[in-house]
Amino acid sequence: MKTQLLTTLENAKNYTLSVAEAMPEKGYPFKPTPAVWTFGELLHHIGYGIGWWEENYIKQRPSDWNPPAPTTRKAATIAYLNQAFSALKESMENTPLSDQVVAGFYATIDHVTHHRGQATVYLRNQGIVPPEYVY
Repeated sequence: MKTQLLTTLENAKNYTLSVAEAMPEKGYPFKPTPAVWTFGELLHHIGYGIGWWEENYIKQRPSDWNPPAPTTRKAATIAYLNQAFSALKESMENTPLSDQVVAGFYATIDHVTHHRGQATVYLRNQGIVPPEYVY
């Protein structure tokens, strides 16, 4: 089971980073409408969310939603995402599996998937074909 979860995590990481790489630096401030995050803010939210969900639902340590100021540059945002995925992988490797941990893991991945789907729409709005989804 743990191997399957880690494979799912690796696929989510690789696809998310592919989406992040697909947008050029000049597209990171883009937002399709005034009411939504920029592409960079959206990806930063994914990164922060990974850590928040991990803390609350995998490590089971309640923490408030208190995101830092979003990264603004492409390289910094990608580094932030990499750090978040790496921390989640370490937690999953070192945390004994329980129903609650597995449910927390899938809730985290669901959050990533939800917002990554939005990010692919941002790419399309910029005339960029999103990377091919790989499962």
